[in-house]
Amino acid sequence: MPKYRNSLWWFFWWLLTLLRPLFCRLRLEGRENLPLSSGGVVACNHNYGFDFVYLAYASPRELRFMAKAEAFGWSPLLAAFLRAGGAFPVRRGQGDSAAIDTAVDIVRGGELIAMFPEGTRSRDGALLRGRTGAARIALAANAPVIPVAVINSQAMFKLSKWRPTVTVRFGKPVAWVPGDDEAASARAFIDTVMLEIAALLPEGARGYYGPEGEVLETFPPEAQGRRA
Repeated sequence: MPKYRNSLWWFFWWLLTLLRPLFCRLRLEGRENLPLSSGGVVACNHNYGFDFVYLAYASPRELRFMAKAEAFGWSPLLAAFLRAGGAFPVRRGQGDSAAIDTAVDIVRGGELIAMFPEGTRSRDGALLRGRTGAARIALAANAPVIPVAVINSQAMFKLSKWRPTVTVRFGKPVAWVPGDDEAASARAFIDTVMLEIAALLPEGARGYYGPEGEVLETFPPEAQGRRA
């Protein structure tokens, strides 16, 4: 059973627990790798599926999500719902330092921030190059990053697939000691995290992160044309 403190999370956990068997088979692996009390950044791959729903459901603790600022302006009801669930706004593509500061404070306060380092959805699930935001937050908060892979969530959109098996796989926390060059430390840190995410994925879904544990300079030739 999860250890939620938020009543809205409990409501949706019970709802999804009742409905899930009708739509998919869910396999959870490595949940013991998620810190049960301390703060951290949960870094997950991002594809055209309900990966954020599977990630939230699989976590035994509430996760705080950044949501695009525009969503908070669509309606007061939606904004209240997002805030009640622990989400907070970020102005994407604008270097939103206020959102980063909020995320760092949340992690320092012992909570978990969930982020998708690719920054956009991968159309076929193959990993895109990670962006450094998750690493910068973890470095500033002196907290680990927990790599997570959600596998096959996009199958929910395929009518030919009935009750597909979706796997949520948590890896071991990755800690990093910052160096003198902040930008270089963040780049090296996120590459390490993305390689850990890649290792949790099937080989054909590793994208920019090669089978020998290296970061590829270009998207793999066999996957060209599939990039988001």
